[in-house]
Amino acid sequence: MDITSRIDGDLALLDVVGRIDAATSPNLEQAVNTAIGGGIHNVIFDMRQVSYVSSAGLRAILLAAKKAKSAGGSVAVFGLQPSVAEVFTVSGFGKIIPIAATDVEAREKLRA
Repeated sequence: MDITSRIDGDLALLDVVGRIDAATSPNLEQAVNTAIGGGIHNVIFDMRQVSYVSSAGLRAILLAAKKAKSAGGSVAVFGLQPSVAEVFTVSGFGKIIPIAATDVEAREKLRA
C-alpha cells in the first residue's frame, strides 16, 4: 500500500493505493497520526485505488475517525471500488464514516 498525503487548509487528503489489511493498516494509522499531530483535524481518504479492505483496515479507519473527532474534526472517504463499498456496507461503516463519490462531495460531508 502507498499513501500520499496532501494538506489543503485544515484538511489532510490521503491518497491510498493498494490493499488495507493487517500488514498495511499501521501505515494508514501513522499517516493519520502525523496529520492530526500536525494540527490537521479533518481527514479525507481517497480510496479510488484501494482494491481490498480487511477488518484491520476498517479498524484503522475507525481509529482515524475517533482521533479526528477527539481533535475537533472528522473523517470521510470517497471513491470506493464496488468490492470495498460492499465491505463498508455489510459492516455498517456507512453509518459511522461519511462515504462520498467524489472529493468535492466528501468535503461537503465534512462541513455538514
